[in-house]
Amino acid sequence: MSISRAFLQQTALGALVAAGALFSGHQAFAADKVTLMVGGYEKQIYLPAKLAEALGYFKDEGLDVELLNEPAGVDAENEMLAGAVQGVVGFYDHCIDLQAKGKFVESVVQFSQAPGEVELVSTKHPEIKSAADFKGKSLGVTGLGSSTNFLTQFLAVKAGLKLGDFTSVPVGAGNTFIAAMQQDKIQAGMTTEPTISRLLKTGEAKVLIDMRTIEGTKAALGGTYPAASLYMQTDWVEAHKEDTQKLANAFVKTLKFINTHSAAEIAEKMPKDYYVGDKDGYVKALGDGKAMFTADGVMPEGGPETVLKVLSTFSKDLQGKQIDLSKTYTTAFVKNAK
Repeated sequence: MSISRAFLQQTALGALVAAGALFSGHQAFAADKVTLMVGGYEKQIYLPAKLAEALGYFKDEGLDVELLNEPAGVDAENEMLAGAVQGVVGFYDHCIDLQAKGKFVESVVQFSQAPGEVELVSTKHPEIKSAADFKGKSLGVTGLGSSTNFLTQFLAVKAGLKLGDFTSVPVGAGNTFIAAMQQDKIQAGMTTEPTISRLLKTGEAKVLIDMRTIEGTKAALGGTYPAASLYMQTDWVEAHKEDTQKLANAFVKTLKFINTHSAAEIAEKMPKDYYVGDKDGYVKALGDGKAMFTADGVMPEGGPETVLKVLSTFSKDLQGKQIDLSKTYTTAFVKNAK
């Protein structure tokens, strides 16, 4: 029995229509793709990014989040401004710095209320007893224009030095920072965990200024200092409110997890190479510094004012500029988080 050409054509058309319906249905439910640049995702200060991924919270929100690693926050910021990524996991101070340059960027989720940074001094240089002794020294920072550079400049100027009295050397973090100190390319430098613990354990460095806790931060900087955050261009946030809300939902859940679980439980969720061969040291450092994270992603009261005051101490970009702090962060999404 022959099958008519018309029937075959109709059947083929029906199959195509069905396939098209399935395809469009798949597209409708596909996860939204968002790319975030992290200023060194092995750093404990930026732990919420990798933890949210490990816990599956991005997927729970229907997001396909790609995390890219960039050791220096200033380079991550440039990637975002160029449109290569939608957001940055980095320090809030860039939002203020960029407004002074005519660019509007806002912290959407505030991860921490202390920098989690330490100024370490090489034990080869016992003459460095305070920031006033930075004169003539080479000081390690992650990158020029980075938050570690901002904080280093502030501490030096606060101690009575001029910016030309010392040299900021971009050395990244981890192995590159450690090598720079071992080779005496830097005599002191600002870094985070787990780099801090690694150098303290070997006795190659000692702590000069500790900003891992809220108390230490207030002593060094004069107030609560909102640091690690998810920041994005204001225009992108306005145009993508649904995706921004989903990101806020995932990160607020992550911050709650950090606040309700032990350092050991959190460490178990992280890639094993982050321990750098010393899991106990990693867990201890996380336990000691865990209080820097906010419980809900909300900007701490008075924090933006402290950051503006710190940056205004040394930054020529900010001098004579009117900064609208209300445009450097938003609490709308974290307060609506599920």
